[in-house]
Amino acid sequence: MNRPHIICHMMMSLDGRIDCGMTVKIPGNKEYYKTLSALNAPSLLNGRVTAEMEISEKGHFTPSHPEAKAQPGFSKKRDAEGYQIILDSKGTLLWKDNTASESPLIVVVTERASQEYLTYLDGRHISWIVSGKNHVDLKNTVEILYKEFGVKRLMIGGGGTINGAFLDAGLLDEISILLSPAIDGRKGMVSVFDGIAMDREPVTLKLKDVTRYQNGALWLRYDVE
Repeated sequence: MNRPHIICHMMMSLDGRIDCGMTVKIPGNKEYYKTLSALNAPSLLNGRVTAEMEISEKGHFTPSHPEAKAQPGFSKKRDAEGYQIILDSKGTLLWKDNTASESPLIVVVTERASQEYLTYLDGRHISWIVSGKNHVDLKNTVEILYKEFGVKRLMIGGGGTINGAFLDAGLLDEISILLSPAIDGRKGMVSVFDGIAMDREPVTLKLKDVTRYQNGALWLRYDVE
């Protein structure tokens, strides 16, 4: 299987929580972005929830003819050293025109998305991939990213369900954690990896490096065995 080298890079509290509203308040937030740059993975992948909170425009796309569904394939608008990749299975997020972006968008949807949504993305010069019927086919997606878009190193930046899906699919090569000396503790807050089946065996890791910062944060890097 030809695919990128895939790294999951996250900042978390000592109890494994990753809520963005919490992590901006605790030690290690500044170091997170420095370590992100040091990993030299110019393409970053996020899920719909993270994109809706931080990247996309307000509102949701509503097709006039939802029965006309997207068909498997891809559309590449630009070559770039790195891309901002968003998993949006139903095709609902709204975007600005992407013509001049230094890190072009690639929106990944499933066959549940409408053909109208792909036309909408085309009109905003946004690349897209249709992969999977009801859920994004991650293996097929990363193969397309490698072969058609030239993505050699890919960063997965959460949330927990996306991270868990890549881990469960055996697609993560490296785990990079910026661990803060702080505790969240709030009930129900998402963790670094979430949504994996209850009967799944633990995934073992091999420690490759530890960096300690004066504020007590630790940068932990692991290879996935």
